[in-house]
Formats: sequence, C-alpha cells, structure tokens
Amino acid sequence: MKTLVVCSGGLDSISLAHKVAAEHELAGLLSFDYGQRHSKELDFAGLCAERLNVPHRIIDIREIGRGLSGSALTDNVEVPDGHYAEDMMKVTVVPNRNAIMLAIAFGFAAARKSEAVATAVHGGDHFIYPDCRPAFIDAFQMMQDRALEGYANIRLYTPYVNLTKADIVEDGARHGTPFAQTWSCYKGGQRHCGRCGTCVERREAFHLCGHPDPTDYEDADFWLDALRRRSV
Repeated sequence: MKTLVVCSGGLDSISLAHKVAAEHELAGLLSFDYGQRHSKELDFAGLCAERLNVPHRIIDIREIGRGLSGSALTDNVEVPDGHYAEDMMKVTVVPNRNAIMLAIAFGFAAARKSEAVATAVHGGDHFIYPDCRPAFIDAFQMMQDRALEGYANIRLYTPYVNLTKADIVEDGARHGTPFAQTWSCYKGGQRHCGRCGTCVERREAFHLCGHPDPTDYEDADFWLDALRRRSV
C-alpha cells in the first residue's frame, strides 16, 4: 500500500512513519506549519524523512492557523501543566486542525497516485480532540470517498486510533523508531519540559510499556505528581 504519512515530528507520527516504511510502501512525509509555537517538531519530521530516504514536504498554512485562534498551541496562551486527560488540556484544541490537514493530504495523495494517507491519531487523544475519534475517522473516509469518486480510491490509515500511547511506544520500538529524535513538548523550549500534558503522557507511556525513555526532560519526575493528583 503506497502511503503518504502526515508527520508532525512527534513520537506518534514518527513511529507511524517507521511502521509504514516496514510494512507498506512509504511514499513520503507531509507536515504542516500552522503557526504552532512548538514548530521545532518539524525539524524532527525532516530528520525522519532523511533517515527513511523519502520526500518531505512542509505545507505552509500559517494564514489559516492565525484564524484558528484561542489555542495554547498557536496563541499567547499559557500551556497548562498536568495530565493529558484533564479538562484544562482542552485549551490545546486547534479547531478542525486534523480535518483541514487531512483534506489537503488526500488531495496530495490523489494527485500522486498514493493508495493511503496515514495519520497517528490514538486512543489517548479521544478525550480532548474530537477530530481524533473513531467516529470522525469513519465520517472523513466517507466524505473523501465521495469527494474523489471516480478519480481516486484512497484509504485513511489509522492503525493507532484505538491504541494507547504505551502501545505506540511498543510498536515504535518494534520498528526501530529513534525516540530521542522525536518532539512532543507543547512548550517548544530547548528541552522537553516534562510538565505539560503531552510530556506527562509521553513519560507515562514509556513507564507503562517498560521501554527506556531517552527523552531529556527539564522536570523528569513531575509526571508522578500529575498521576497522583488525577487519582485523588
């Protein structure tokens, strides 16, 4: 299956790229610059493309991103510390982000005769992000079937949609993903902060699957406090 991977440069999408390269035909990586404050992750997507010897294209949709205001990922809004599954993390929602990116990706895939578009949405995203849920994936596939009817037949490949972050770490390790060359932190500093929701989720995932975490965190132990607060 000739597959174009939507790759942010994060742990999930780079693990997916390595999975596709091992199990299918990796056509290339497609990344998006929507004005995110942690755009350094795009550099890690580029390194992944070089490593897997495939094309990498960054699509500039910053003008669209400026209109999707109010998110801690795009605006001058403080990124909260705590567990990923807490209500306060909803401030990281960028409305319709996945729908916009996937629509563009399907157009690229159709023009380049790819058979699938892969995205690394996973079970841990369902609580916060509506465009990561299975119902959205099914509806988007149906919409694209109609949009490309008679022109192309492209599958939306989401192997992680019902898996946990720990499952992704296990799968990534199985396919040789260099986790140190991925970026998760929402704060976009020189090192992973260790305190934002996605850092806590990342740290917890490595712990749950028993795989060594090579990530350099500013606060490597905060995740334990975050878990304790959730359980109270």
